[in-house]
Amino acid sequence: MSTCVFIQIRCKPGTTYLVAEDIALREIHSELFSTSGEYDLLLKLYIPQDQDVGHFINENLLDIPNIERSLTTMTFKAF
Repeated sequence: MSTCVFIQIRCKPGTTYLVAEDIALREIHSELFSTSGEYDLLLKLYIPQDQDVGHFINENLLDIPNIERSLTTMTFKAF
């Protein structure tokens, strides 16, 4: 069973659409939203069971140019 995480992403000013396009091209997400507030994007991602969450995110997402900061929220149970 995979682990569901939500990742909020803050982009450098003026680059949100470039970052979103790069994420979409990698085809690693379940859902991707533009948001208001402190972060620019909200990403729903399923981490494969055999993968370390931190390594997966660092190696597959956070190497995208123009990402300034991220906040990952782990999930435990769906109701």
